[in-house]
Amino acid sequence: MFKRRNTINTLAALAALFATTASVAVLGSAHAADLGATPAPVFKAPAPVEEFNPWMIRVRVLAVMPEDGGSVNGVPGSDLSYSDSVVPELDITYFFTKNWAAELILGVTPHDIDGAGSLSGLGKIGEVWLLPPTLTLQYHFTDFGAFKPYVGAGINYTFFFDQQADAADSLDVKDTWGWALQVGFDYMLDEHWGINVDLKKLFLQPDFDVTVAGTALTGTADLNPWILGVGVTYKF
Repeated sequence: MFKRRNTINTLAALAALFATTASVAVLGSAHAADLGATPAPVFKAPAPVEEFNPWMIRVRVLAVMPEDGGSVNGVPGSDLSYSDSVVPELDITYFFTKNWAAELILGVTPHDIDGAGSLSGLGKIGEVWLLPPTLTLQYHFTDFGAFKPYVGAGINYTFFFDQQADAADSLDVKDTWGWALQVGFDYMLDEHWGINVDLKKLFLQPDFDVTVAGTALTGTADLNPWILGVGVTYKF
């Protein structure tokens, strides 16, 4: 009987000790939480990198305005004048970086050639179509938000075709190289679409052969046109 009582007392003491230990552990955990235990770090995926697309195209309306000037060899006081022209044009731009790009313009333009100076009595000498592909290297400024100005310089090779003589018996304007300067801007309406204004100066002075009243002559046409374009930009 005495042994049974001792056993019961021992079990009760062990139970009390276990309960006390559990209570201390719970209170310790709560106290640690109150002290602001550091939570486990949460993994955050990096922001996606925006893909850079180098291609841009523009569709513009061009006003091609040649300077009047030129001469026929051996004819004192000879001069020439040329008509202006308004034509559509497509250009393709490739960006090597966000600042540096190359632009190629494609379009054709018709012009009349008139006598001036001592040749003014001839009136319209003839007419000719020009295909003046022009390649420029551009620098684009990127610090003005939606307004993106640029400058450029490059080369031009002009093809003359569909040439027709009027007062002259025959006319042959020679294909030629020239230099080009450029300034312009794009105003971007959103990520892809924008408005473009562009001004180019071509230094273009082709030689020509002309026959007037059976006399074969040569000369130089000082075209040197200004080219003003307004159009729509699309950035891929």
